[in-house]
This record gives sequence, structure tokens and C-alpha cells, in this order.
Amino acid sequence: MYNSIQTYFSRTKNAAPLAVFRILFGILMLWSIVRFAANGWISKLYIEPDFHFSYLGFEWVGPLGEWTYLLFIICGITSLFVALGFKYRISIIVFFLSFTYIELMDKTTYLNHYYFISILSFLMIFLPAHAYYSIDARRNKHLRSQEIPAWTIDSIKLLLGIVYFYAGLAKLNSDWLFEAMPLQIWLPSKYSIPLLGDLLQQTWAHYAFAWGGTLYDLSIPFLLLYKRTRIFAFMMVVIFHVLTRVLFPIGMFPYIMIGSVLIFFDAGLHNKILAKISEWLNISKSVFDNGKIYQFPKNWLRKASVGIVAVFFILQLLIPFRYLLYPGELFWTEEGYRFSWRVMLMEKAGYANFKVVNPENGQRFYVDNDQFLTEFQEKQMSFQPDFILEYAHYLEDHYQTQGIKDPEIYVESYVALNGRRSQPYVNPEVDLTEIKPSLKHRTWLLPFNDEIKGL
Repeated sequence: MYNSIQTYFSRTKNAAPLAVFRILFGILMLWSIVRFAANGWISKLYIEPDFHFSYLGFEWVGPLGEWTYLLFIICGITSLFVALGFKYRISIIVFFLSFTYIELMDKTTYLNHYYFISILSFLMIFLPAHAYYSIDARRNKHLRSQEIPAWTIDSIKLLLGIVYFYAGLAKLNSDWLFEAMPLQIWLPSKYSIPLLGDLLQQTWAHYAFAWGGTLYDLSIPFLLLYKRTRIFAFMMVVIFHVLTRVLFPIGMFPYIMIGSVLIFFDAGLHNKILAKISEWLNISKSVFDNGKIYQFPKNWLRKASVGIVAVFFILQLLIPFRYLLYPGELFWTEEGYRFSWRVMLMEKAGYANFKVVNPENGQRFYVDNDQFLTEFQEKQMSFQPDFILEYAHYLEDHYQTQGIKDPEIYVESYVALNGRRSQPYVNPEVDLTEIKPSLKHRTWLLPFNDEIKGL
């Protein structure tokens, strides 16, 4: 087995697929940053709110006031540099750090594809994506290489495969497959879409979308790997993501996935793409076609890169299953829900009314959430337990500054999950200031009065 592993890591592939991937990734990231700024979301989401929900362990990460604009500018510039392959290693590191900092500034904006971009850009730090068809390679003949280690291309394929396959596994639950939930809530509201509007009112269509989406996610990585089904699979990728873009406001994710899966195609297609780009830009592609095999500058650097990437993938395979460490219904407690490729699997709506008690005199009053949170923040807070707890601690700190020495914070909350009737969510007898944010099981949540079977 050791010899097989050694043989695999000595294999090489044409560098064109990784070069095309780098270019598309950089362009799409630049487009994302420009789009985000053009919509005014930098100010609306990060500068205007007085309070921001943080990730456990990253409470020190937060918006930088007006300097937040500079952070986005840096992220945009480095994404362009990544596309061009200019100062690639520094650019991809700075992009990863700046984008991930943006992602961590407020948990309210969490999306699966933001997480995907962060881990993908981290992975790209260890790949020689600049060895071919880049400014770096044009300027440095020692770097310029037409062949690169096969594992550097295969690692991108593996990450994409994990995203799709784990998303498919997550759909193997009774709500999605046997109740078509939450599609039965979402799809009928799309009645105004031309051609599709009437179809989306049909119950059978909701089940078709549910089962079709499951089969798509579970099979598409394997169909892309197999040469005979690759073109069909790519057509399915385009149709699936265009359709999801039409139906749901999920930003850049469909374009990112369509562009990314091109890496499954053979180098011939990517060389044609690079030849066409060369024609448009009036530059010579032949200067890069030197037949040279890329070598890491130092042997220890090659070993370190392989080791880090191996650990990276072990974590990617394990992290989505951390929910098994907790009792109770995952969709209810959300313990281990994030970072597990559970894409659009639940519709949750909540109500949270916070009560402040002064233990010194027994005085009590209710909080007007509008005074502290934006409408979007309040909506997200109302059904996510870690948000509720963090907000309670924020209220504790606030009312301490208002002269209440040791305020107690209670919440009356109700949550509706996937079309069920609202149920009491947080134990109203628990003083949330006594609960410290942690990875421990949330015993202060009330039980879920139903069962969702599956993974």
C-alpha cells in the first residue's frame, strides 16, 4: 500500500486545469466583492448595526468601522491578483485571511458557500496554481511548469465531491424525502416565475424536486469523475444551479459551483480555454508550454504541503458528523448544524421575548429588540439557540451599564420548524446569564415534540 501511495504522489498532470480554476476563482471572487459593495451590504450588515453576533472562540473578530471598506478592497484586489497569478502565494494567503475575517465578523450572514470559499482558498495556499499561465510563471522561468503533481488537481475534485455528497447525505431525512419539507413551503411562493409558476403549485413537483435534488447531490461527483458521463453531468450541474438561482436568492454559489466543476474535465478543454483567452488578450500561450515538471522549492515544503492537505481533508470528512456527539434533534438544537453542508434543509421561524429582572428589587421589564438589533439580526436570533444566548449576555452587559448590578435575563420563545406548529423553545425558567457559551449540550432548550428520522 505504501508503494501505491508513493506512486500516486509521484504522478503528474497537465497544469492547465488548475490554471483555469485559479482564473475563474479569482474572477468570481472579484465579482462577488464588487456585487456586495454595489448593493450597499458593507454598510448595512457590518457598519450600521450596533451589535454583531460572533462565532465561539472568535469574539475578537468584528467590523472595523469605516476601515471595513478597506478590508473589502484588499479582498477584491487580492482576488484579482489570484486570477492573474501575480504574487500568487502572498495574494491567496491575504485573500484567505481577509475573506475569512469578513465571514467571521457577524454570524448572522453565515452561508454555506462563504464557508466553502474560505476552506477552498485555504487549500489553494498549498497548490501550485501559479506554475502555469500566470504573471508569476511568465516572469520566473524556474517556476514555469507545464506539469504539476496530480494530487494538487485531485484535491480540488475531492473537496467538490465532499460538498456535493455530504449535501446529499444530509437530505436523507424524513422531512425532506417524505414530507417534501421545506420545499412545500418555499416553492408555492414562486407562482410568478414564468413557465414554472404553475408547476410549482403542484405537490408532486415538490417531491420531484426533493428526490431529484437528493439523487443529484449523491451522484454528481461520480458522474463527473467518469469520462463517459462527464458531459451529461456538467449539463446537469448547469441546469441544477441555474434552476436553484432562479428559485432562491443564494447569491454567487451557483456560478461558483458551475465554474468549479470544470476542473473535472481533461486538460484538452482547459488548454482550449487558455488559448481563447490568449487570443482575446493578444498574448502568447506557447511560452508556458515548456514540458517542465513542477518541483516544490524544498523537499520539506512538499512534505509539509501534503501533510497539511491530508489533515485538512480528514477534518472535512469528520466535521459534518460532529452532530452525532449530541443528543436530541439536530434541526431543533442546531448542535453541529453549521459547516456540515446542510444546504437549505429547514424553514425555521421564531419569536423571542426577553425579560430583564433586577434581583435587588424584583423590578422586571421586557426588552424591545428593535432597540439593539436590525430586522435581519432579530429574525436570525429568534430561532437559533447560540444567537439567543449571546444576545442575552449582550443584554446583561448593557443593563449593567444602566445601573442594574447583576441583571437576570429570561426569554419566552417559540419556534416553528418545517411547517409544524410553534413549540416552546427555551426554558423560560432559566436565567441565561448563568449559561456560558460553549460546545456543551444545550440543556436549557426544551425538547422537540416530534421526530425527524434520517442522517
